[in-house]
Amino acid sequence: MRSTITSRGQTVIPAEIRQKLHLSPSGRLEWFMYGNTLRVVPVKEDAIAAFRGQGKGDSVARLLAERSKDNAHK
Repeated sequence: MRSTITSRGQTVIPAEIRQKLHLSPSGRLEWFMYGNTLRVVPVKEDAIAAFRGQGKGDSVARLLAERSKDNAHK
């Protein structure tokens, strides 16, 4: 498979490769040079880091309040 490099240094990963490797927008790639050979490897995200900051700001406080309320009813 081939792709073209734009004047801004960008290229497109062919759809077949994106689908097979489950690559999605905002996914990260790591680039390695071995002499004249280039290797591009998808970076697997740490599951916890991937969700960090995704919840609402008061999630922990809300959860603690709910648990406290549940414990009061026991």
